[in-house]
Amino acid sequence: MIIKQLSVFLENKSGRLTEVTKTLGDLDINISALSIADTAEYGILRMIVTDPDKAFAALKERDFSVSLTEVLCLATPHTPGALARALEILSKDGISVEYMYAFEVGQKALVIIKADDIHKAIDTITAHKMELIEASDIYQI
Repeated sequence: MIIKQLSVFLENKSGRLTEVTKTLGDLDINISALSIADTAEYGILRMIVTDPDKAFAALKERDFSVSLTEVLCLATPHTPGALARALEILSKDGISVEYMYAFEVGQKALVIIKADDIHKAIDTITAHKMELIEASDIYQI
């Protein structure tokens, strides 16, 4: 259930995002999901890719500041209030969400979540019969 997410620190200058995506594309690594958060000086590119270990090594080799982070992927109905209900369950169990990003696949919303205690989050989600997406499935989206 644990998914490896790439986090890449990028200087806020033209072409850096292109370098990352070109590096991955040249290695036939597909990006399943991504999020960019920025400040005045740098950005953090978070990605779920088809081969996180290979991507990590390739970006490190090209002198990018890159790390692997453990996240999970929660599937909720793509309907109003579904995410709120899921977050309420996590909150009631004392689980903090550090960040998240989401995308739609058909009738489902897939939510990438970085929780303060990923194992407790997985236990809570499965105990409440919510759907978690396997790493092998998310890497192939």
